Amino acid sequence: MEYKLSAQLTGHEADVRGVVFPKPDTVISVSRDTTVRVWRKAASKPPFYEGTLVTKGQEFINSVAYLPPTSDHPDGLVIAGGKDTIIEVKKLQSTPGDNAERLLLGHSHNICALDVSPSGSYVVSGSWDKQAIVWRVGVWEPELRLIGHEASVWGVLALDENTVVTGSADEKIHVYDLRSGKDGLVEPRSAIHTTSVVRAVVKVPQGHASGADIASAHSDGVIRLWKLNGQSVGELHGHESFVYSLAALPTGELVSSGEDRTVRIWRGFDCVQTITVPAISVWAVAVCRETGDIVAASSDSVARVFTRNADNLADAEALASFDDSVKASSIPQQQMDGFNKEKLPGTDFLTTKSGTKEGQVQMIREDNGSVTAHQWSMGQQQWICVGTVVDAVGSSGKKVEYNGQSYDYVFDVDIQDGVPPLKLPYNLSQNPYEAATKFLGDNELPLSYLDSVANFIVENTKGATLGQGSGPAVGDFGTGRYQPGEDTQGQEPPTKKVLPQESYLTLATAKFEPVVKKIGSISATMISSGRKDFALNPTEEATLKRLTEGLGKYITAVPATVPSTNGAANTQSLDISEHDLTLVLKLVGQWTDNDRLPGLDILRCLATSSAVGSISDASGKSVIDIALQAAFHPSAGAKINENCAMMAFRTIANLFATEQGRQDAYAQAEKVVDYMEGLAGLSDSAFTGGPVGFPGNRNVLVAVTTAAVNYAVLAYAVSKKRVALDNDGVVTPEVFGLMGNVLCTIIKKQNDGEVTYRALVALGTMAGAGYADVLKSFGADEAVRGAKTDKAAEERIRKIAGECLDLLR
Repeated sequence: MEYKLSAQLTGHEADVRGVVFPKPDTVISVSRDTTVRVWRKAASKPPFYEGTLVTKGQEFINSVAYLPPTSDHPDGLVIAGGKDTIIEVKKLQSTPGDNAERLLLGHSHNICALDVSPSGSYVVSGSWDKQAIVWRVGVWEPELRLIGHEASVWGVLALDENTVVTGSADEKIHVYDLRSGKDGLVEPRSAIHTTSVVRAVVKVPQGHASGADIASAHSDGVIRLWKLNGQSVGELHGHESFVYSLAALPTGELVSSGEDRTVRIWRGFDCVQTITVPAISVWAVAVCRETGDIVAASSDSVARVFTRNADNLADAEALASFDDSVKASSIPQQQMDGFNKEKLPGTDFLTTKSGTKEGQVQMIREDNGSVTAHQWSMGQQQWICVGTVVDAVGSSGKKVEYNGQSYDYVFDVDIQDGVPPLKLPYNLSQNPYEAATKFLGDNELPLSYLDSVANFIVENTKGATLGQGSGPAVGDFGTGRYQPGEDTQGQEPPTKKVLPQESYLTLATAKFEPVVKKIGSISATMISSGRKDFALNPTEEATLKRLTEGLGKYITAVPATVPSTNGAANTQSLDISEHDLTLVLKLVGQWTDNDRLPGLDILRCLATSSAVGSISDASGKSVIDIALQAAFHPSAGAKINENCAMMAFRTIANLFATEQGRQDAYAQAEKVVDYMEGLAGLSDSAFTGGPVGFPGNRNVLVAVTTAAVNYAVLAYAVSKKRVALDNDGVVTPEVFGLMGNVLCTIIKKQNDGEVTYRALVALGTMAGAGYADVLKSFGADEAVRGAKTDKAAEERIRKIAGECLDLLR
């Protein structure tokens, strides 16, 4: 059973910032309304919780923990902290007029994280003062100060009796051995360098598919999985904004919440359920270890309990009211990806098309002209309405006056709890980092907030562009963190026929600064965790800098399309030294599975150069062998990383930019098709990691279909005797038939316009090269006909499908 609403805890008067769920009948919450409340179940059918005040303070309360029962305190103790820098310890039966059991003094700034050790022997707190403090229960004095962070400590985890893990706004995770303390101070035993602010850390249950020890939540929307030695063993992608909180379920699953209004359930590497709440933020989640129920703290002043137990569900009226409140939510247009309202599908899409992954969002044009957002539920196998997309300043062209000037946006920025929001004016013509820097300077705030403010701007202006396409999209400025982006070199439908395609496509756009930053952070983590043999030495760091600088200049001249008859138009040359080659092979071959991605990113850009012919490892493997081995043959028990798979196929696609690359790609076409079949779920023989199932990652499918387009273009050029190959004839018609079968499967199983378009271009061009009969034997005509008659299809797809059918006859 999926999680559904059990109860809504109403009574707070501002954001609920923290929750714990210590017993099946008890929830504890803290809020910006300066209160701590205990909620006890007063009725079971339907569940109803009655709230009582434990504390009414003077400042925001942001964090809470629960100390299990002891002989002195048989009901346990509630521990809470916030902006007043004092940690309060009280009995659950206390009232605001009762004295606290203890007041813990030691921090000098807002307390934003609390945790209790598994045995209840100590409490650990994290603060904006850049440190964590260990408090021995019963002594209640600062026993150890955990130092070393350079920014706020936003996440703390009392992993065991001797180990504390912290996460910070300095983009680092520290692991502390409490036995190593000297004079009350503890230096980190090791540091894990990430590429985004760390919001929370949690212990990963034993038996997790990744083998991870801990998980971390980040401001870039990614949940990362780690061994304690700093080895990255996986990433969970699905959140669309900051991830604020993590918890572990007794089933071994993880639960997360964030700024995208959602609570998400993760089984292994997959999101198996997305719960949307009618609020801006879901600040925290907590789990009852006995029942597996979840409580979520939200910005709408409500804490909500969700359950998988049918006996604990809210009544039908409450369930319907909750669903209606979600549907009635307003979603600012700038928070959604850019879209053309006129090209959105109508309401019939919701009953004729299925989603491809849990939590997938689809916007629909309603009959009255409004736009609604719908989220795919894998469990219910249906689209769930999660709100109406509303026009807003910035996307509508309206201006806001501030200090006598007009701006596209004037944001309220809550930099510090207890202080009125500051005004942040912003125009779409500005670079977010420049606007953030000016804002910090004008308000005399530290530059350590720069990334957070810039990310806030980017997240809250998504989809908005300057004027009528007269300026760059805000997202183009980037955030300085490493994220493999989507390639947008799509084909606009020309007035003449497109098929057969006669130019190769490349996927070579890149920004190397975040790539280098990511490689540097991985290397630093290796050093701090004692794996110096795999980290970069100073010579290699210099080589990386020189190589990426040269590659950056080179790829700016790589064309998006390359004629099939006279090669690439790029006249730039790229020299690859032996040191360069050794470094690239180390990054993609010797580094662990999830650490290979930035190295593969460099490799796919190298593939556009004729110098790629010199790339081979000690055993003589080609660039294709190297890329496929790195992406599809993970360590024992590990799952194939879809982003690595994407980079491998981008590498193959980019080989077609040069004559030598085309020769190499053609010679290994049969092998490439084996891997395509594996990705499409048609075969698993190529993978040591086993089948991965049909990928939900749009970028993977764009890369696969682009590679197929290039194979088709080469086949067509050969059939017209426009080019000659050293190994002509090694690719049989059956190989193109199998590739066509992959493309048909992709067309049928997903609904992304760009993916479908490229798959149709590849099929039509193969047909024009003389492979129509073998393609039809795999059902290509049926798949293409389905794409053409799809009512929701774009005009360019219907047109290219028609051309494709003509060539298949």
